[in-house]
Amino acid sequence: MKPISIPTLPTFTDVQAAQARIQAHVQRTPAVEIAEINQRLKAEIVFKYENLQVTGSFKFRGALNGILSLSDRQRQNGVAAHSSGNHGLALAQVARQFNIPCTIVVPHNAPLKKRNKLEQSGAKIIFCEPTLAAREQALQAVVAATEATEIHSSNHPDIIAGAGSVALELLAEVPDLDAIVAPVGGGGLLSGVSLVAAAQETPVQVFGAEPMGADDARCSLQAGRIIRKPAQTVADGLRSALGELTFGIIRQKVTDILLVSDEDILANLRWFYRATGVMVEPSAAIALGAIARHSSRFVGRKVGVILSGGNVDADLF
Repeated sequence: MKPISIPTLPTFTDVQAAQARIQAHVQRTPAVEIAEINQRLKAEIVFKYENLQVTGSFKFRGALNGILSLSDRQRQNGVAAHSSGNHGLALAQVARQFNIPCTIVVPHNAPLKKRNKLEQSGAKIIFCEPTLAAREQALQAVVAATEATEIHSSNHPDIIAGAGSVALELLAEVPDLDAIVAPVGGGGLLSGVSLVAAAQETPVQVFGAEPMGADDARCSLQAGRIIRKPAQTVADGLRSALGELTFGIIRQKVTDILLVSDEDILANLRWFYRATGVMVEPSAAIALGAIARHSSRFVGRKVGVILSGGNVDADLF
């Protein structure tokens, strides 16, 4: 197989630098065990509550790291991204915090709660058709007109490094984890987590949880190249595809990608709510769904789960 040429990948050192850069602004979210879930799955599961992060998801970490890494000239010209919700919310919040112009391209079928929050964020919102091509075309028009800096939701070194800070926090509090399970869409979170896990004195296994209807990450790893395919899943935050950076890290450092059906995602979303009273979005519930569906791989082990976000429409429940 012909070697794949990829840009320089971010490293564990980049994650450490990101944590130092952003720690004064982020919430140190709790790591919690739930007795009912542990008993049923016969494992010791520690949930990292990033649904309680600023703007309701882990995305705030990467957006903050990205904006704090800009030059003065770049800050003047502003930032732009396309997003179905959480990345756009985070970028808009950080931009407003530092008085930086921000434009978000949003597919018109984004969840209502996220659309409403985006429209109230102070960012300029441009709606587009719900295809990757339409999103990218609209974003490039914004960048050409404003000279704004594009900050991609996942395939960006600052985003990956910022996302990885969640694993630094988790392993500082629970250093004896055997594995970590994180959702995978564009792969920014999974990449950042795996950089940290692989750098431990005793490396921690990392598993990606991916919807069956949006399984481009698993297909890409099997093919040895990035595979693009349509995404059909209730987990709206996981409909994006891997990029060169995230694929390059995941293929080196992630143990496996575990597929989960939409039915299992929603069943575990309901179970987690009934067990805890905490509402998380489908893109977060999939990590619990992966452990439940592939339980034999986790029995008797201590496993960290990244609850990636909590911006879910109430009517979904």
